[in-house]
Amino acid sequence: MSLTSSIIKSETNRKSGVLMHISSLPGPFGIGTLGKEAKNFIDFLSETGQKYWQMLPVGPTGYGDSPYQSFSTYAGNPYFINIEDLKDKGLILEEETWTLYDGHNIEKVDFERLSKERLPLYKLAFSRFDINDKDFKKFKRKNKSWLEDYSLFMTLKDRHEGKQWNKWDKEYKFRKEIALSKIKKEDDFEFYNFLQYMFFSQWQDLKTYAMEKNILLIGDLPIYVAEDSADVWANQKVFKLDEDLLPKVVGGVPPDYFSKDGQLWGNPIYDWDYLEETEYKWWLDRIDWNHQIFDLLRFDHFRGFESFWEVPYGDKTAVNGKWEKGPGIKFFNKIKEVLGDIPVIAEDLGDLTEEVVDLVEESGFPGMNILLFSFGPRADSQYLPHNVKQNSVMYVGTHDNDTILGWLKSGDPEEIEFAREYFNLTLEETFNWGLIRGALTSPSNLCIIQMQDILLLDNFARMNTPGVLGGNWSWRMKKEDLGPLAKIKLEKLTRISGRYNKSLEEIQAEEALEEALEIALESNMDNLD
Repeated sequence: MSLTSSIIKSETNRKSGVLMHISSLPGPFGIGTLGKEAKNFIDFLSETGQKYWQMLPVGPTGYGDSPYQSFSTYAGNPYFINIEDLKDKGLILEEETWTLYDGHNIEKVDFERLSKERLPLYKLAFSRFDINDKDFKKFKRKNKSWLEDYSLFMTLKDRHEGKQWNKWDKEYKFRKEIALSKIKKEDDFEFYNFLQYMFFSQWQDLKTYAMEKNILLIGDLPIYVAEDSADVWANQKVFKLDEDLLPKVVGGVPPDYFSKDGQLWGNPIYDWDYLEETEYKWWLDRIDWNHQIFDLLRFDHFRGFESFWEVPYGDKTAVNGKWEKGPGIKFFNKIKEVLGDIPVIAEDLGDLTEEVVDLVEESGFPGMNILLFSFGPRADSQYLPHNVKQNSVMYVGTHDNDTILGWLKSGDPEEIEFAREYFNLTLEETFNWGLIRGALTSPSNLCIIQMQDILLLDNFARMNTPGVLGGNWSWRMKKEDLGPLAKIKLEKLTRISGRYNKSLEEIQAEEALEEALEIALESNMDNLD
Protein backbone atom coordinates (compact mmCIF):
# COMPACT_ATOMS: atom_id res chain seq x y z
CA MET A 1 0.00 0.00 0.00
CA SER A 2 1.39 3.42 -0.92
CA LEU A 3 0.65 6.67 0.81
CA THR A 4 0.53 10.07 -0.86
CA SER A 5 0.97 13.52 0.57
CA SER A 6 -2.18 14.86 -1.00
CA ILE A 7 -1.75 18.59 -0.47
CA ILE A 8 1.66 18.60 -2.14
CA LYS A 9 0.94 16.05 -4.88
CA SER A 10 -2.58 17.02 -5.88
CA GLU A 11 -1.77 20.59 -6.87
CA THR A 12 -0.71 21.14 -10.46
CA ASN A 13 1.30 24.22 -9.52
CA ARG A 14 4.52 24.27 -7.53
CA LYS A 15 4.33 26.03 -4.17
CA SER A 16 6.59 27.67 -1.62
CA GLY A 17 6.52 28.96 1.91
CA VAL A 18 8.52 30.46 4.76
CA LEU A 19 9.89 28.86 7.93
CA MET A 20 9.60 31.04 11.03
CA HIS A 21 8.51 30.13 14.53
CA ILE A 22 5.80 32.13 16.33
CA SER A 23 8.31 33.11 19.02
CA SER A 24 10.37 34.92 16.37
CA LEU A 25 7.62 37.35 15.39
CA PRO A 26 8.14 40.99 16.39
CA GLY A 27 6.03 42.66 19.06
CA PRO A 28 6.25 44.62 22.30
CA PHE A 29 6.01 41.86 24.92
CA GLY A 30 9.28 39.95 24.65
CA ILE A 31 8.13 37.07 22.41
CA GLY A 32 6.03 36.60 19.29
CA THR A 33 2.34 35.86 19.87
CA LEU A 34 -0.83 34.83 18.04
CA GLY A 35 -1.89 38.45 17.72
CA LYS A 36 -1.56 41.27 15.19
CA GLU A 37 2.01 40.52 14.11
CA ALA A 38 1.09 36.92 13.27
CA LYS A 39 -1.66 38.19 10.98
CA ASN A 40 0.75 40.71 9.48
CA PHE A 41 3.10 37.82 8.71
CA ILE A 42 0.27 35.98 6.96
CA ASP A 43 -0.33 39.15 4.93
CA PHE A 44 3.36 39.15 3.96
CA LEU A 45 3.11 35.51 2.84
CA SER A 46 0.02 36.27 0.78
CA GLU A 47 1.51 39.40 -0.81
CA THR A 48 4.66 37.55 -1.90
CA GLY A 49 2.75 34.60 -3.39
CA GLN A 50 3.57 32.02 -0.71
CA LYS A 51 1.30 29.11 0.14
CA TYR A 52 2.74 27.84 3.45
CA TRP A 53 3.81 29.08 6.86
CA GLN A 54 6.01 26.46 8.53
CA MET A 55 6.45 26.61 12.31
CA LEU A 56 8.35 24.68 14.94
CA PRO A 57 6.34 22.71 17.56
CA VAL A 58 3.97 25.05 19.41
CA GLY A 59 3.76 23.22 22.76
CA PRO A 60 4.71 24.64 26.18
CA THR A 61 8.48 24.53 26.63
CA GLY A 62 10.44 23.42 29.66
CA TYR A 63 14.13 22.91 30.43
CA GLY A 64 16.36 24.42 27.74
CA ASP A 65 13.43 26.29 26.14
CA SER A 66 13.40 23.85 23.22
CA PRO A 67 10.10 23.44 21.37
CA TYR A 68 11.18 19.83 20.84
CA GLN A 69 11.11 19.20 24.61
CA SER A 70 7.56 20.16 25.46
CA PHE A 71 5.39 19.45 28.49
CA SER A 72 2.68 18.25 26.10
CA THR A 73 2.27 17.18 22.49
CA TYR A 74 -1.29 18.57 22.60
CA ALA A 75 -1.15 21.80 24.59
CA GLY A 76 -0.24 25.24 23.25
CA ASN A 77 2.55 27.43 24.61
CA PRO A 78 1.01 30.03 26.98
CA TYR A 79 3.82 32.47 26.07
CA PHE A 80 2.18 32.77 22.64
CA ILE A 81 -1.11 34.09 24.05
CA ASN A 82 -1.82 37.55 22.70
CA ILE A 83 -1.88 39.93 25.67
CA GLU A 84 -3.73 42.60 23.67
CA ASP A 85 -6.63 40.17 23.35
CA LEU A 86 -6.69 39.67 27.13
CA LYS A 87 -6.82 43.46 27.54
CA ASP A 88 -9.68 43.72 25.02
CA LYS A 89 -11.61 41.11 27.03
CA GLY A 90 -11.14 43.16 30.22
CA LEU A 91 -9.05 40.43 31.85
CA ILE A 92 -5.93 42.61 32.08
CA LEU A 93 -5.66 46.38 32.56
CA GLU A 94 -3.32 48.48 30.42
CA GLU A 95 -1.21 49.62 33.36
CA GLU A 96 -0.68 45.99 34.41
CA THR A 97 1.31 45.36 31.22
CA TRP A 98 3.70 48.31 31.41
CA THR A 99 6.52 46.28 32.95
CA LEU A 100 6.27 43.75 30.10
CA TYR A 101 7.30 46.09 27.29
CA ASP A 102 10.54 44.86 25.81
CA GLY A 103 12.72 47.82 24.96
CA HIS A 104 16.17 46.55 25.93
CA ASN A 105 16.63 43.63 23.52
CA ILE A 106 14.01 43.09 20.86
CA GLU A 107 16.13 40.62 18.85
CA LYS A 108 16.24 37.84 21.45
CA VAL A 109 13.66 36.14 23.66
CA ASP A 110 14.53 36.37 27.34
CA PHE A 111 12.98 33.11 28.53
CA GLU A 112 14.05 33.62 32.13
CA ARG A 113 12.27 36.97 32.25
CA LEU A 114 9.16 35.46 30.65
CA SER A 115 9.03 32.68 33.24
CA LYS A 116 8.95 35.27 36.03
CA GLU A 117 6.52 37.75 34.47
CA ARG A 118 3.90 35.76 32.59
CA LEU A 119 2.44 33.44 35.22
CA PRO A 120 1.47 36.20 37.72
CA LEU A 121 -0.12 38.21 34.89
CA TYR A 122 -2.09 35.23 33.60
CA LYS A 123 -3.29 34.41 37.12
CA LEU A 124 -4.54 37.96 37.44
CA ALA A 125 -6.46 37.51 34.18
CA PHE A 126 -7.87 34.20 35.39
CA SER A 127 -9.11 35.83 38.62
CA ARG A 128 -11.38 38.00 36.44
CA PHE A 129 -12.55 35.21 34.16
CA ASP A 130 -15.96 33.55 34.51
CA ILE A 131 -15.26 29.81 34.71
CA ASN A 132 -18.95 29.16 34.07
CA ASP A 133 -18.61 30.65 30.59
CA LYS A 134 -20.44 28.27 28.22
CA ASP A 135 -17.69 28.34 25.55
CA PHE A 136 -15.07 27.53 28.20
CA LYS A 137 -17.12 24.56 29.40
CA LYS A 138 -17.62 23.39 25.82
CA PHE A 139 -13.85 23.59 25.20
CA LYS A 140 -13.14 21.47 28.29
CA ARG A 141 -15.68 18.81 27.28
CA LYS A 142 -14.42 18.62 23.72
CA ASN A 143 -10.74 18.30 24.72
CA LYS A 144 -11.07 16.31 27.93
CA SER A 145 -9.04 13.37 26.55
CA TRP A 146 -5.81 15.39 26.75
CA LEU A 147 -6.65 18.62 28.58
CA GLU A 148 -7.46 17.01 31.92
CA ASP A 149 -4.13 15.16 32.09
CA TYR A 150 -2.19 18.23 31.01
CA SER A 151 -3.80 20.54 33.58
CA LEU A 152 -3.30 17.92 36.30
CA PHE A 153 0.33 17.57 35.28
CA MET A 154 1.03 21.31 35.39
CA THR A 155 -0.81 21.76 38.69
CA LEU A 156 1.15 18.93 40.29
CA LYS A 157 4.40 20.18 38.80
CA ASP A 158 3.82 23.53 40.52
CA ARG A 159 2.99 21.75 43.78
CA HIS A 160 6.26 19.81 43.58
CA GLU A 161 8.29 22.99 42.86
CA GLY A 162 9.00 22.05 39.26
CA LYS A 163 10.36 18.57 39.92
CA GLN A 164 10.15 15.96 37.18
CA TRP A 165 6.97 13.88 37.51
CA ASN A 166 8.72 10.57 38.27
CA LYS A 167 10.14 12.26 41.39
CA TRP A 168 6.74 13.33 42.73
CA ASP A 169 4.95 11.89 45.74
CA LYS A 170 3.94 8.30 44.99
CA GLU A 171 0.17 8.83 44.87
CA TYR A 172 0.64 11.38 42.08
CA LYS A 173 3.53 9.69 40.34
CA PHE A 174 1.55 6.44 40.06
CA ARG A 175 -1.69 8.33 39.25
CA LYS A 176 -3.85 7.20 42.18
CA GLU A 177 -7.38 8.22 41.26
CA ILE A 178 -8.44 9.40 44.73
CA ALA A 179 -5.46 11.77 44.92
CA LEU A 180 -5.99 13.07 41.36
CA SER A 181 -9.71 13.67 41.86
CA LYS A 182 -8.91 16.12 44.66
CA ILE A 183 -6.53 18.08 42.41
CA LYS A 184 -9.27 18.49 39.78
CA LYS A 185 -11.25 20.58 42.27
CA GLU A 186 -8.47 23.12 42.80
CA ASP A 187 -8.32 26.59 41.24
CA ASP A 188 -4.88 25.92 39.78
CA PHE A 189 -6.30 23.03 37.75
CA GLU A 190 -8.89 25.38 36.22
CA PHE A 191 -6.19 27.98 35.68
CA TYR A 192 -4.31 25.68 33.32
CA ASN A 193 -7.58 24.83 31.54
CA PHE A 194 -8.10 28.57 31.12
CA LEU A 195 -4.67 29.10 29.54
CA GLN A 196 -5.34 26.41 26.95
CA TYR A 197 -8.78 27.84 26.25
CA MET A 198 -7.24 31.24 25.57
CA PHE A 199 -4.47 29.79 23.42
CA PHE A 200 -6.74 27.73 21.20
CA SER A 201 -9.39 30.44 20.90
CA GLN A 202 -6.69 32.71 19.52
CA TRP A 203 -5.21 29.90 17.43
CA GLN A 204 -8.54 29.25 15.73
CA ASP A 205 -8.89 32.95 14.96
CA LEU A 206 -5.41 32.97 13.40
CA LYS A 207 -6.02 29.80 11.39
CA THR A 208 -9.30 31.22 10.06
CA TYR A 209 -7.43 34.36 8.99
CA ALA A 210 -4.82 32.22 7.21
CA MET A 211 -7.55 30.30 5.38
CA GLU A 212 -9.09 33.58 4.22
CA LYS A 213 -5.69 34.51 2.76
CA ASN A 214 -5.29 31.05 1.18
CA ILE A 215 -2.31 30.25 3.42
CA LEU A 216 -1.79 26.77 4.90
CA LEU A 217 0.07 26.00 8.14
CA ILE A 218 2.84 23.39 8.41
CA GLY A 219 3.41 21.95 11.86
CA ASP A 220 6.38 20.02 13.20
CA LEU A 221 5.77 16.67 14.94
CA PRO A 222 8.82 15.44 16.91
CA ILE A 223 9.18 11.68 16.83
CA TYR A 224 9.82 11.62 20.60
CA VAL A 225 8.18 13.40 23.51
CA ALA A 226 9.96 14.76 26.58
CA GLU A 227 10.43 12.50 29.62
CA ASP A 228 9.08 15.28 31.82
CA SER A 229 5.74 15.62 30.05
CA ALA A 230 2.06 14.95 30.55
CA ASP A 231 2.33 12.56 27.59
CA VAL A 232 4.63 10.11 29.41
CA TRP A 233 3.05 10.59 32.83
CA ALA A 234 -0.47 9.87 31.51
CA ASN A 235 0.52 7.05 29.11
CA GLN A 236 3.14 5.05 30.99
CA LYS A 237 2.54 1.77 29.12
CA VAL A 238 3.37 3.45 25.81
CA PHE A 239 7.02 3.84 26.88
CA LYS A 240 9.79 1.54 28.08
CA LEU A 241 9.79 2.44 31.78
CA ASP A 242 11.02 0.46 34.78
CA GLU A 243 9.10 -0.30 37.99
CA ASP A 244 9.98 3.10 39.41
CA LEU A 245 8.76 4.74 36.17
CA LEU A 246 12.22 5.80 35.04
CA PRO A 247 13.12 5.15 31.38
CA LYS A 248 14.97 1.92 30.71
CA VAL A 249 16.43 3.37 27.52
CA VAL A 250 16.48 6.79 25.84
CA GLY A 251 16.81 8.15 22.32
CA GLY A 252 19.71 9.70 20.48
CA VAL A 253 21.92 9.23 17.44
CA PRO A 254 25.22 7.32 17.21
CA PRO A 255 28.71 8.81 16.92
CA ASP A 256 29.52 10.21 13.47
CA TYR A 257 31.84 12.58 11.65
CA PHE A 258 30.34 15.56 13.47
CA SER A 259 30.29 14.11 17.00
CA LYS A 260 32.54 11.38 18.40
CA ASP A 261 30.09 10.83 21.29
CA GLY A 262 26.92 10.95 19.19
CA GLN A 263 23.91 12.91 20.41
CA LEU A 264 22.13 11.92 23.63
CA TRP A 265 18.60 13.30 23.46
CA GLY A 266 17.32 11.62 26.62
CA ASN A 267 13.74 11.07 25.42
CA PRO A 268 11.97 7.87 26.52
CA ILE A 269 11.73 5.15 23.86
CA TYR A 270 8.37 3.80 22.73
CA ASP A 271 7.26 0.25 23.44
CA TRP A 272 6.36 -0.44 19.83
CA ASP A 273 5.11 -3.96 20.66
CA TYR A 274 2.51 -2.48 23.03
CA LEU A 275 1.62 0.21 20.49
CA GLU A 276 1.06 -2.42 17.81
CA GLU A 277 -1.16 -4.43 20.17
CA THR A 278 -3.28 -1.31 20.72
CA GLU A 279 -3.34 -0.59 16.95
CA TYR A 280 -1.15 2.49 17.51
CA LYS A 281 -4.04 4.35 19.14
CA TRP A 282 -1.80 6.74 21.12
CA TRP A 283 0.07 7.75 17.98
CA LEU A 284 -3.08 8.01 15.85
CA ASP A 285 -4.74 10.28 18.41
CA ARG A 286 -1.63 12.45 18.49
CA ILE A 287 -1.43 12.74 14.69
CA ASP A 288 -5.16 13.38 14.37
CA TRP A 289 -5.00 16.23 16.90
CA ASN A 290 -2.02 17.86 15.24
CA HIS A 291 -3.67 17.57 11.84
CA GLN A 292 -6.67 19.44 13.23
CA ILE A 293 -4.32 22.27 14.24
CA PHE A 294 -2.14 22.26 11.11
CA ASP A 295 -2.82 21.60 7.44
CA LEU A 296 0.37 19.63 6.85
CA LEU A 297 2.76 17.86 9.25
CA ARG A 298 6.53 17.41 9.17
CA PHE A 299 7.50 14.11 10.83
CA ASP A 300 10.78 14.85 12.58
CA HIS A 301 13.53 12.17 12.55
CA PHE A 302 11.63 9.97 10.11
CA ARG A 303 14.38 7.37 10.05
CA GLY A 304 13.42 6.42 13.62
CA PHE A 305 10.29 4.75 12.27
CA GLU A 306 12.52 2.27 10.41
CA SER A 307 15.22 1.87 13.09
CA PHE A 308 16.27 3.94 16.08
CA TRP A 309 19.34 4.36 18.30
CA GLU A 310 18.55 3.15 21.83
CA VAL A 311 20.88 4.19 24.69
CA PRO A 312 20.86 2.77 28.26
CA TYR A 313 19.32 5.24 30.71
CA GLY A 314 21.92 7.01 32.78
CA ASP A 315 24.70 6.95 30.16
CA LYS A 316 26.47 10.27 29.70
CA THR A 317 26.97 9.84 25.94
CA ALA A 318 25.27 7.98 23.09
CA VAL A 319 28.29 5.77 22.42
CA ASN A 320 26.89 2.59 24.04
CA GLY A 321 23.60 2.62 22.16
CA LYS A 322 22.35 0.06 19.68
CA TRP A 323 20.01 0.00 16.68
CA GLU A 324 16.50 -1.37 17.18
CA LYS A 325 13.83 -1.86 14.54
CA GLY A 326 10.94 0.59 14.34
CA PRO A 327 7.38 -0.15 13.25
CA GLY A 328 8.04 0.38 9.54
CA ILE A 329 5.43 0.62 6.83
CA LYS A 330 2.70 -1.14 8.84
CA PHE A 331 2.52 1.96 11.05
CA PHE A 332 1.97 4.26 8.10
CA ASN A 333 -0.53 1.86 6.56
CA LYS A 334 -2.52 2.05 9.80
CA ILE A 335 -2.44 5.86 9.63
CA LYS A 336 -3.88 5.74 6.11
CA GLU A 337 -6.48 3.15 7.10
CA VAL A 338 -7.77 5.15 10.09
CA LEU A 339 -7.05 8.79 9.25
CA GLY A 340 -6.85 8.77 5.45
CA ASP A 341 -4.26 10.66 3.43
CA ILE A 342 -2.80 12.88 6.14
CA PRO A 343 -0.38 15.20 4.29
CA VAL A 344 3.12 14.64 5.67
CA ILE A 345 6.70 15.74 5.02
CA ALA A 346 9.28 13.10 5.99
CA GLU A 347 12.39 14.57 7.66
CA ASP A 348 14.70 11.98 6.13
CA LEU A 349 18.02 13.69 6.82
CA GLY A 350 21.24 12.15 8.13
CA ASP A 351 23.11 8.96 7.34
CA LEU A 352 20.34 6.88 5.79
CA THR A 353 20.41 3.15 5.17
CA GLU A 354 18.85 1.51 2.14
CA GLU A 355 15.98 0.37 4.39
CA VAL A 356 15.18 3.95 5.42
CA VAL A 357 15.28 5.13 1.80
CA ASP A 358 12.90 2.30 0.87
CA LEU A 359 10.52 3.23 3.71
CA VAL A 360 10.34 6.85 2.56
CA GLU A 361 9.69 5.66 -0.99
CA GLU A 362 7.02 3.15 0.07
CA SER A 363 5.27 5.67 2.31
CA GLY A 364 4.93 8.08 -0.60
CA PHE A 365 5.75 11.03 1.65
CA PRO A 366 7.97 13.73 0.17
CA GLY A 367 11.42 13.81 1.75
CA MET A 368 13.63 16.82 2.46
CA ASN A 369 16.56 18.33 0.56
CA ILE A 370 18.96 20.77 2.25
CA LEU A 371 20.70 22.98 -0.31
CA LEU A 372 23.51 24.05 2.06
CA PHE A 373 24.49 20.36 2.40
CA SER A 374 24.80 19.81 -1.36
CA PHE A 375 27.96 21.61 -2.46
CA GLY A 376 30.61 18.90 -2.15
CA PRO A 377 33.14 19.42 -4.99
CA ARG A 378 32.40 15.97 -6.47
CA ALA A 379 28.89 17.20 -7.44
CA ASP A 380 27.33 13.92 -6.32
CA SER A 381 25.00 15.17 -3.57
CA GLN A 382 21.40 14.00 -3.71
CA TYR A 383 20.40 17.51 -2.63
CA LEU A 384 21.78 19.29 -5.70
CA PRO A 385 18.84 20.58 -7.73
CA HIS A 386 19.64 18.42 -10.77
CA ASN A 387 19.43 15.29 -8.56
CA VAL A 388 16.30 15.98 -6.47
CA LYS A 389 12.93 14.32 -6.94
CA GLN A 390 9.81 16.27 -7.82
CA ASN A 391 8.00 14.69 -4.85
CA SER A 392 10.24 16.39 -2.28
CA VAL A 393 10.66 19.59 -0.28
CA MET A 394 13.65 21.86 -0.92
CA TYR A 395 15.08 23.90 1.95
CA VAL A 396 18.11 26.17 1.77
CA GLY A 397 18.52 25.33 5.45
CA THR A 398 16.40 24.54 8.50
CA HIS A 399 16.28 25.77 12.10
CA ASP A 400 19.27 23.49 12.86
CA ASN A 401 21.56 25.01 10.20
CA ASP A 402 23.58 28.14 9.57
CA THR A 403 21.83 30.96 7.81
CA ILE A 404 23.14 31.55 4.27
CA LEU A 405 25.31 34.46 5.41
CA GLY A 406 26.45 32.48 8.45
CA TRP A 407 27.53 29.61 6.17
CA LEU A 408 29.23 32.07 3.81
CA LYS A 409 31.37 33.31 6.73
CA SER A 410 32.23 29.94 8.27
CA GLY A 411 31.68 27.31 5.57
CA ASP A 412 34.21 25.31 3.55
CA PRO A 413 35.76 27.63 0.91
CA GLU A 414 35.69 24.85 -1.73
CA GLU A 415 31.97 24.29 -1.16
CA ILE A 416 31.28 28.02 -1.27
CA GLU A 417 33.13 28.33 -4.58
CA PHE A 418 31.26 25.31 -5.94
CA ALA A 419 27.95 26.97 -5.06
CA ARG A 420 29.07 30.18 -6.74
CA GLU A 421 29.91 28.35 -9.96
CA TYR A 422 26.88 26.02 -9.86
CA PHE A 423 24.36 28.87 -9.71
CA ASN A 424 26.50 31.41 -11.60
CA LEU A 425 26.22 33.80 -8.67
CA THR A 426 27.14 37.45 -9.18
CA LEU A 427 27.87 40.36 -6.89
CA GLU A 428 24.82 42.13 -8.30
CA GLU A 429 22.46 39.30 -7.39
CA THR A 430 24.27 38.54 -4.09
CA PHE A 431 25.10 35.10 -2.73
CA ASN A 432 22.05 35.15 -0.47
CA TRP A 433 19.39 35.77 -3.12
CA GLY A 434 21.22 33.51 -5.57
CA LEU A 435 20.82 30.49 -3.27
CA ILE A 436 17.18 31.37 -2.65
CA ARG A 437 16.72 31.50 -6.43
CA GLY A 438 18.44 28.11 -6.71
CA ALA A 439 16.09 26.58 -4.14
CA LEU A 440 12.93 28.08 -5.64
CA THR A 441 13.80 27.01 -9.21
CA SER A 442 14.61 23.42 -8.17
CA PRO A 443 12.34 20.57 -9.35
CA SER A 444 10.91 20.00 -5.84
CA ASN A 445 7.14 20.51 -5.66
CA LEU A 446 7.52 22.49 -2.44
CA CYS A 447 10.23 24.92 -1.40
CA ILE A 448 10.61 26.42 2.10
CA ILE A 449 12.87 29.41 2.85
CA GLN A 450 13.96 30.46 6.33
CA MET A 451 12.87 33.98 7.22
CA GLN A 452 16.40 34.77 8.41
CA ASP A 453 17.67 34.24 4.86
CA ILE A 454 15.00 36.50 3.38
CA LEU A 455 16.14 39.17 5.85
CA LEU A 456 19.85 38.65 4.94
CA LEU A 457 20.87 37.81 8.53
CA ASP A 458 24.02 36.00 9.70
CA ASN A 459 24.37 33.39 12.45
CA PHE A 460 23.37 35.89 15.12
CA ALA A 461 19.89 34.89 13.95
CA ARG A 462 20.54 31.13 13.88
CA MET A 463 17.69 29.37 15.64
CA ASN A 464 19.47 26.29 17.01
CA THR A 465 22.90 24.69 17.22
CA PRO A 466 22.33 20.94 17.87
CA GLY A 467 24.15 19.52 20.86
CA VAL A 468 24.63 22.94 22.47
CA LEU A 469 22.57 23.72 25.58
CA GLY A 470 21.66 27.36 26.10
CA GLY A 471 21.41 30.32 23.77
CA ASN A 472 19.14 28.55 21.30
CA TRP A 473 15.56 29.20 20.15
CA SER A 474 15.71 32.88 21.05
CA TRP A 475 16.05 34.81 17.77
CA ARG A 476 13.38 37.41 17.00
CA MET A 477 12.75 39.45 13.90
CA LYS A 478 12.76 43.22 14.19
CA LYS A 479 9.78 44.78 12.46
CA GLU A 480 12.00 47.16 10.52
CA ASP A 481 14.11 44.25 9.18
CA LEU A 482 11.48 43.48 6.55
CA GLY A 483 11.80 46.25 3.99
CA PRO A 484 10.05 46.61 0.61
CA LEU A 485 13.09 45.32 -1.33
CA ALA A 486 12.94 41.90 0.36
CA LYS A 487 9.24 41.64 -0.45
CA ILE A 488 9.79 42.60 -4.08
CA LYS A 489 12.65 40.11 -4.53
CA LEU A 490 10.80 37.22 -2.89
CA GLU A 491 7.62 37.89 -4.85
CA LYS A 492 9.56 38.06 -8.13
CA LEU A 493 11.51 34.85 -7.53
CA THR A 494 8.35 33.05 -6.42
CA ARG A 495 6.57 34.13 -9.58
CA ILE A 496 9.32 33.30 -12.08
CA SER A 497 9.90 29.88 -10.48
CA GLY A 498 6.27 28.92 -11.08
CA ARG A 499 5.32 28.82 -7.40
CA TYR A 500 3.13 31.89 -7.07
CA ASN A 501 0.07 31.22 -4.92
CA LYS A 502 -2.97 33.36 -5.58
CA SER A 503 -4.86 34.79 -2.64
CA LEU A 504 -8.58 34.19 -2.33
CA GLU A 505 -9.14 37.80 -3.37
CA GLU A 506 -7.18 37.24 -6.60
CA ILE A 507 -9.02 33.99 -7.29
CA GLN A 508 -12.39 35.63 -6.69
CA ALA A 509 -11.46 38.59 -8.93
CA GLU A 510 -10.46 36.20 -11.73
CA GLU A 511 -13.69 34.23 -11.33
CA ALA A 512 -15.72 37.44 -11.43
CA LEU A 513 -13.92 38.53 -14.60
CA GLU A 514 -14.51 35.16 -16.25
CA GLU A 515 -18.20 35.31 -15.31
CA ALA A 516 -18.48 38.84 -16.72
CA LEU A 517 -16.82 37.73 -19.98
CA GLU A 518 -19.19 34.77 -20.26
CA ILE A 519 -22.21 37.04 -19.74
CA ALA A 520 -20.86 39.47 -22.34
CA LEU A 521 -20.23 36.63 -24.79
CA GLU A 522 -23.75 35.24 -24.28
CA SER A 523 -25.17 38.73 -24.78
CA ASN A 524 -23.28 39.12 -28.06
CA MET A 525 -24.53 35.73 -29.23
CA ASP A 526 -28.11 36.75 -28.39
CA ASN A 527 -27.66 39.93 -30.44
CA LEU A 528 -26.42 37.89 -33.40
CA ASP A 529 -29.54 35.75 -33.19
